[in-house]
Amino acid sequence: MIELEGVPELIDPVMVAAFEGWNDAGDAASGAVAHLDREWKGEVFAALDAEDYYDFQVNRPTVWLDNGVRKITWPTTRLSVVRIGGTKPRDLVLVRGIEPSMRWRSFCNELLGFAHELGVEMVVILGALLGDTPHTRPVPVSGVTSDADLARTMDLEETKYEGPTGIVGVLQEACTHAGVPAVSLWAAVPHYVSQPPNPKATLALLNRLEDLIDIRIPLGELPEDARAWQLGVDQLAAEDSEVAEYVQTLEEARDTADLPEASGDAIAREFERYLRRRDPSAAAEQPGDGSYLRDTSSGLTRPPRRKPDPSGEEPQPPAAPPEPEEPGDAPDA
Repeated sequence: MIELEGVPELIDPVMVAAFEGWNDAGDAASGAVAHLDREWKGEVFAALDAEDYYDFQVNRPTVWLDNGVRKITWPTTRLSVVRIGGTKPRDLVLVRGIEPSMRWRSFCNELLGFAHELGVEMVVILGALLGDTPHTRPVPVSGVTSDADLARTMDLEETKYEGPTGIVGVLQEACTHAGVPAVSLWAAVPHYVSQPPNPKATLALLNRLEDLIDIRIPLGELPEDARAWQLGVDQLAAEDSEVAEYVQTLEEARDTADLPEASGDAIAREFERYLRRRDPSAAAEQPGDGSYLRDTSSGLTRPPRRKPDPSGEEPQPPAAPPEPEEPGDAPDA
């Protein structure tokens, strides 16, 4: 049941969604939406009925104490709205939940009902997959869409993927059939250090989201968390010569693949982001108070024992692995 009471008329709204589970390696995608919600102090205005979409033996509810009173939190998908201030204010509708266990078409239709009622102009779905990418290099992020015109105007890849898919792929196709512009952003997470969280991949997704919808996202402590994560993985890799050698092989392959792109668009995007963060006028785009809508740990997987099988379903970015064969190796939320 859709409940939109208390939601104001939104300004150029974009829906940003992420789902824990098969399409969320290292919790990078759900972590990105959680960061937006936290930094802009979003408030939940609606939630999907958990019993309609979730198997509670797969995604169990949790019990907690509130001033001595026991309460239960049910696994579900929640929506919140945040307003980005500044000279050109706009709203983001944040969708954060768990990949549903059943009734995916009804699930997507309900989300699209929210999008229609709120006047959403575009849907951006975040995902993360396991890839043959070194942790020491920038995280590859690919942007894909099923809309040929959108791919051309926004410099995205038109997806050609065929094979098993998750809720990210199903929701994107539902948007396409409903005439709602939709884009998926995919970050590649090193398969040999897949344990969540992965702040470096989360940061890469947020940077790409900034470029895509032309906003400035307050990053808080995320850059420092990303550096600490990489240093931690460096130390773990240094303790295992087999892993260190494997990482070096990935680095060489990545550097060779990226060499033609060492200048041009990639450098231009980084320079534009640098200027945007230095622009005094951008400083005005700080988190609102939301009042209008009233531990880093890593572990390494030894590479020779792994069959490469990323947890994504879209064409891979440079230096990312081949198309996924089966969902078996995808991380669970």
